[in-house]
Amino acid sequence: MSDLTFNKVAGAVLATGLVIVGLGQLTGIIYKYEAPAKAGYAVVPDVPAAGGAAAVVELPIDWGTELPKADVNAGKEVATKCQACHNLDSGGPNMTGPNLYGVLGRQPGTHPGFAYSDGMKAFGAKQPIWDFEHVNDFITSPQKYIDGTKMTFVGLKQRQDRINVLAYLHTLGSNLPIPAPKPVAAAPASGARASGAPAQQGAAASASGQAGNSAAAAAAPTSPK
Repeated sequence: MSDLTFNKVAGAVLATGLVIVGLGQLTGIIYKYEAPAKAGYAVVPDVPAAGGAAAVVELPIDWGTELPKADVNAGKEVATKCQACHNLDSGGPNMTGPNLYGVLGRQPGTHPGFAYSDGMKAFGAKQPIWDFEHVNDFITSPQKYIDGTKMTFVGLKQRQDRINVLAYLHTLGSNLPIPAPKPVAAAPASGARASGAPAQQGAAASASGQAGNSAAAAAAPTSPK
């Protein structure tokens, strides 16, 4: 009986081994493995689809045109984000950031009692005042605009939000005058010449025809009275 039991166990082990080997061979037949030409991982770049929207290029801001029509109340609402780090009241204390009352027209890095970063001090040394353009560029992305600034705010990405905020800041003790609107670009002179050329040619042809008619009339004999 012991020999029979051993044969059964040995047969079961052998059958199991044959099944495992057979499955390995069958898998190799069904799923053919091809070694890559070069070892490594395939990195798929994040490329926008062909029909995707192109990056929007922001146009320069004409402050003389945009500020007078900006929404000051909307700017005050957006500026509540600033109040987590800045006080906006006249004579208010410095907080994590300096007091911003009267910041427009003030020299960067000079508000009394605030310990500015070296980056802001260096910026203030070459930029005499916070004007509309520089404040706009700074609040778009502070860390990118001034290297080493303590201001870790991510920035205001919406163009109109920044215009409205600057219009609001301008009401807070600013001594910075709003610039005059930029003049409208004149039409290209080449287009005017091109459109005027046919008219000039037509006028010349008309003058030439009138001169010819006058000469013919002078040469014709007059009838007797």
